[in-house]
Amino acid sequence: MKCINDTVLGMVLACGLGSGWFELASAAAQDPSHREDASATRNLQAQGAAFIVPAMWEYGVPLIAPEPRESNPSRAQKDPTVVFHNGQWHVFMTVKLPGKSAIEYCSFKKWEEANASRRTILKVSTSDYYCAPQVFYFRPHKKWYLVYQVGVPGLNKMWVAYSTTADIADPTSWTQAMPMLDGGKDDPRKVGGLDYWIICDDQRAYLFLTSLDGKMWRLATRLEDFPRGFGHCELALEAKIFEASHTYKLKGMDNYLTVIEENGRRYYKAYLADRLDGAWTPVADTAERPFAGWKNIRPAAGVEPWTDNISHGELIRAGIDETLTVDPNELRFIFQGMWDKDKSGKGYGQFQWRIGMLTPVAGGAAAK
Repeated sequence: MKCINDTVLGMVLACGLGSGWFELASAAAQDPSHREDASATRNLQAQGAAFIVPAMWEYGVPLIAPEPRESNPSRAQKDPTVVFHNGQWHVFMTVKLPGKSAIEYCSFKKWEEANASRRTILKVSTSDYYCAPQVFYFRPHKKWYLVYQVGVPGLNKMWVAYSTTADIADPTSWTQAMPMLDGGKDDPRKVGGLDYWIICDDQRAYLFLTSLDGKMWRLATRLEDFPRGFGHCELALEAKIFEASHTYKLKGMDNYLTVIEENGRRYYKAYLADRLDGAWTPVADTAERPFAGWKNIRPAAGVEPWTDNISHGELIRAGIDETLTVDPNELRFIFQGMWDKDKSGKGYGQFQWRIGMLTPVAGGAAAK
């Protein structure tokens, strides 16, 4: 890897790695939209922060595909959120049904069993549109939370909705949808946004959302007030980004990682910050050097290629709780994929997404 002169605005690259990995303390773009990130970059540099982005990922066969069935036939499986608890993987995802988008659940011991596992549509809302879930265990309440978006007739902002349960393994136990933010006149959001994401530090719960226009927004509430009290909607990041921002605490580091999807042939970008209310610095934010995209994915040996889109993905976490911690040395990325050519002539709702997993390739070189 070529070392970049430090006169380039805010750019710090840790050089001297092998071809398989690139290690980024941080990297800031030179255009004006990133100038406000310069001080954050210096802070990360001063802390000696480093995050290793895989130069190449491999994917296996699709893990969860639309299920052929007479009742509520599914057209696409999307937006996966995943935890491992009590020896089982628990997956919640958007399912595209005739005239409806809903949340579907399945659980299994091994990923090889995922597609054959029993599916259950959660009956948490009467809306025809409740989807894009996020699941975590909120330790202060000793409850599981499911956060998702709900379309409500007459409102121009979707609900930031939640349900709770004491037993994640019982899909019938979730409470009915309640709003954290209800889209009404007192809703503090500047835009309704979508793909709502909760992450907490030791004092606050933060709500992040994207608005399909290059902006990621942030709201916060005191930990003791969660899930109420969200206010002070502010711009967290403005860049060439689209949707599905997911934010994590990096295990063993004093940093947070946000991955965000870009439009078109879908791929993921990555940003770092030293605190949840801080500035985000790009570390992998182009199609040529993505966090995960068609330039740095390949099928595993013996696997028939099936995707060049990496869309609405979630990193597998090191735990289950509200800190959303991931181990940077054990990255795995669950995503929705399909061929870009298969989108031709179809609206987004007709895309036939399937869910797969990316695993880093040690010593792998990125595609040319």
